[in-house]
Amino acid sequence: MEVSHCDSGATSLITVQVKFGGRTIPLSVSVDSSVRELKSLLQPLTNVLPRGQKLICKGKILADSATLKSSELSDGSKVMLVASQGVHQGAGPINSNNSSENLRKTASVNRSSPRQTSAAATLPIVKSRSERWRSTGVIALSECQLKVIPEEVWACGVKARFLDVSKNFIEEVPKQINALGSLSKLFLNANGLTDEGINWEAMSCLNSLTCLNLSQNHLTILPSLLCTLTSLTQLDVSSNKLTNLPDEVGCLTQIQVLKAGSNRIVSIPSSIGNCLSLIEIDLSSNLLDRLPDSLGSLANLKSLSLRNNGIRSLPATLLKMCCQLSTLDLHGTHITNDTLRQFEGWEDFDERRRLKHQKQLDFRVGAAEKFEEGADKYNGQ
Repeated sequence: MEVSHCDSGATSLITVQVKFGGRTIPLSVSVDSSVRELKSLLQPLTNVLPRGQKLICKGKILADSATLKSSELSDGSKVMLVASQGVHQGAGPINSNNSSENLRKTASVNRSSPRQTSAAATLPIVKSRSERWRSTGVIALSECQLKVIPEEVWACGVKARFLDVSKNFIEEVPKQINALGSLSKLFLNANGLTDEGINWEAMSCLNSLTCLNLSQNHLTILPSLLCTLTSLTQLDVSSNKLTNLPDEVGCLTQIQVLKAGSNRIVSIPSSIGNCLSLIEIDLSSNLLDRLPDSLGSLANLKSLSLRNNGIRSLPATLLKMCCQLSTLDLHGTHITNDTLRQFEGWEDFDERRRLKHQKQLDFRVGAAEKFEEGADKYNGQ
């Protein structure tokens, strides 16, 4: 196997010997490069995606954000690459039986001058990333310290199926989002989004969207345009500053999971009764004091969390008509088990609840007290 050597004058370059799959991969890189950049250079040589690579030197796992210099790598340092199972592209990781021709071609880039090497270490990373996004349809950019969504994301167009830009510092979802017409999952949670920062008109064009996560932002309203996303099956808007849900929420007839906990919601529109596919609703930690009677028409509902609200009563038909309901969290409300026993359908609900808890115990999920539903004692003043 051909080994690339650094020019004697290129003091910023080092040759790292990467051990993987029974072979040694020599790479000449700048000592100021990050471990993340080194992983990106290794991807075409190993077929292992960067997120599936674990680089170890002298018994220490190298952090993605660290530079090679701060990681104490020097010329000739030996690094072991451990690949996570299944996190690869193409036909799988390249092992010692594969041809080394591609390795020589790729590694030869690193024989350039320091200025050429710096450019070569940057351009293939971007190109490889964009190509991977288009081929897999998955754009994973969570926890990347982003302030804006990269322009190259929009270039993926209808090939993009899943966009995850969660846990960044993004404040804007621009109109270019409508270019991702085939997007089915969009994770925007844990950013700095406000009402003005989202182009809702462009968002409403995502007709294939089934899962939308907007939790942990700074939203105060949800516009009616949101409810034009009629393919949604999961919507998470928890941990914002919402005061209500749009009246048109009943148009989301395919929605199965609705999470809106930890907001400032004071009322739920009666149109929620049209969301007959709902299986799970979380309205915990809001400012609710009542619920619409139409909630009792959700025959497929299995879980309803109302903890930490000022609710004093429930829809009269809730336990009777919601015949699959087995989880009802009422901790921190004014409703007690004595109150629930007066409802028609209590006996059947109680049986479902007990059976569910017993199954959890049988599988050693936890102790019995961990699963009490919260309506066993009076929590009011």
